[in-house]
Amino acid sequence: MLEIKNLRKVYPDGTEALKGISFTVEDGEFLVIIGLSGSGKSTLLRCINRLVDPTEGEIILDGDIVSSLPSGELRTVRRKIGMIFQHFNLVKRSSVLTNVLSGRLGYVNPASSLMYRFPERDRKRAFEALEMVGITDQAYKRADELSGGQQQRVGIARALMQDPSLILADEPVASLDPVLAHSILGYLEKLNKQEGITVLCSLHYLDLVQRYATRVIGLKDGNIVYRGTGEDIRNMTDEQFKEIYGEEAIRVGAASLTGEAADVQ
Repeated sequence: MLEIKNLRKVYPDGTEALKGISFTVEDGEFLVIIGLSGSGKSTLLRCINRLVDPTEGEIILDGDIVSSLPSGELRTVRRKIGMIFQHFNLVKRSSVLTNVLSGRLGYVNPASSLMYRFPERDRKRAFEALEMVGITDQAYKRADELSGGQQQRVGIARALMQDPSLILADEPVASLDPVLAHSILGYLEKLNKQEGITVLCSLHYLDLVQRYATRVIGLKDGNIVYRGTGEDIRNMTDEQFKEIYGEEAIRVGAASLTGEAADVQ
């Protein structure tokens, strides 16, 4: 279980990205976070794995208080948390296989990690992860030779290498066309349902939210303004919609309105 308690984040320039939010994520959920750009979605995900340090509050994963762990213990807990980024965050000049193997860096000793030396069992595991996302034939290509959809699948395979109990996906399909978006979210759904991995994903497009979410949280200006199940969001009222996206938003234009840009925070 993941517990977020009174989480607040204030950036050095004074921007208050999160304003004391609280919620829990049960094991096995596919929880989607929605909201306009700048609502705090990316900040929230980055606080959970401490890519961004929260200003106040607690983040508790399976009993470990992630928000206050020292660096040595944080490295161990981060093994449980896979991260998938909007812009893939691959080492473009390295091979696909090397990028996937980097997901095991938290398990090897620091000296070996500097040389990217991995045991044979990890290489076998990497090919299994690539097979799961359907790109074993790309293993020895440079990452920058792949399409955007293929690069995101590499990102998923890399996250799988951690043996995570939780995957954080920060706008994982924002730069992909609708067909590829469904493909990528389909892989995440497969991991969620077949492997039992909890998924916490931020999305803009409501049709995708309605298709994949088991539960939804809506953020606006750093506050939670909506909580509901996947069924609830399929029956969202105009007032609930406006509470998340603003008075000027209209349902018909929601996809284009909310998909224009990724979070700045």
